[in-house]
Amino acid sequence: MSVTVRPRILSGVQPSGKLHLGNYFGAIKQHIERQDSGECLYFIADYHSLTSLRGAEEKEAGLAAKNKSIVARPARQILADNVRDVALDYLALGLDPAKASFFRQSDVPEVCELAWIFSTVSGMGLLERAHSYKDKVARGLTASVGLFTYPILMAADILIYRSHLVPVGKDQEQHLEMTRDIAGSFNHAFGEVFPLPDGVYSETAVVPGTDGQKMAKSYGNTIEIFAEGKALKNAVMSVVTDSTPVEEPKNPEKCNAFALYKLFSTAAEQAEMADLYRNPMKGAELRGGRPFGYGDAKTQLLAKIDAYFAAARERRKQLARDPGFVEEVLVAGAKRARALAQITLQTVRKAVGIHPNPV
Repeated sequence: MSVTVRPRILSGVQPSGKLHLGNYFGAIKQHIERQDSGECLYFIADYHSLTSLRGAEEKEAGLAAKNKSIVARPARQILADNVRDVALDYLALGLDPAKASFFRQSDVPEVCELAWIFSTVSGMGLLERAHSYKDKVARGLTASVGLFTYPILMAADILIYRSHLVPVGKDQEQHLEMTRDIAGSFNHAFGEVFPLPDGVYSETAVVPGTDGQKMAKSYGNTIEIFAEGKALKNAVMSVVTDSTPVEEPKNPEKCNAFALYKLFSTAAEQAEMADLYRNPMKGAELRGGRPFGYGDAKTQLLAKIDAYFAAARERRKQLARDPGFVEEVLVAGAKRARALAQITLQTVRKAVGIHPNPV
C-alpha cells in the first residue's frame, strides 16, 4: 500500500518596505493558495534585508532633511517596523498559522551555518553569473559581500528544510537554479543529503509599475496592497499611458492601466473595457457625451483595487491592534521551523565530519 507524502513548500519575502501588487500577484497570492496542498513554511527574510537596510536608512534621513514632518528612523527600527508590516499583511491576506509555519528568518540561525558550509562547495563563477547582483549594483546598491553571496543564503533557506517546492516570482528562477546547483555540489562531495527543489512560478505575467517597468520598490513605481483613499488614488492615477488623443481608438494590450485591470477583472469585464478602448464613443451618453479615455480606465481600476482588498484591509486594522498575537504567530512558526532545521544541520555536520551537536 503506497503512502502519499505531502510536499514541503518553502518561500520567503523580504521586509524591505510596503508590499505592493507585484509582491501579491507574483508570490503572496500563490503562497496563501498553497496552504492546503503541502507542509508550508513561509519566512520573513530579515537576514537578506540587511543588504539594503543602510540604504533605506540613508534615504529616510534624506527625506527627513527636506521635510520636517518626517521623522527619520534608525536602521534597526526600520527593519523591526518592516518585519511587523509584512507579518500583518500576510495574516490579513489569509495566511493561516494553523496551516503554515510563518516565521522570521533570523529566528532560525542555523541557516547561517549552513550558508557557510555551502560557500565551501560553491564556485565563484556561479555567483558571478547572478543577474540580480549585477542589476542591483548597476542601480547603485553597495557591492557588499552579503549582496554577492545572497544566492548562497537563499539556497540555505530552501535546503535546510529539505524543501520540495518553492513558489516564487519568475525573477527568482536563476536563484532557484543556483540552489539546485549548490545542493548537487554538496551531495556530490558528501553524499545524498538534499533533494533538488523545484520552482513553482506564478502564471501572472510581470506586474507593471506605474511607470511601465516591472513593479518594484527599488524603482519607486509601486501601488501598495493596503494603500487607501488619496494615497491609492494618487498611485493609480499616476500610471503612465501614451499620448493617443482621447477620442481616438486605443490599443488595450499596450496600456499599463489595462494590464493592471486584467489582474482584478473577469474575462467579460476585460472584453468590455477593451471594446471601450477601441471604440471610445461607445456609451458616451453615460459619460455626458465624453469619449472613453485613460482617465476612465484608471477610475475603474481604482475601484477594482479598492474593492479587492477591502476585507483584508479591515482585517489588517484589527490585527494591528493586537501586536501580541502577531508575535505569538511568528514565535510558534519559528519553533516548528527550527526543529526541522536542526535535524538537517545535524545530518550535514555528520556528512562533512563536524561534531553533530554543538556544545
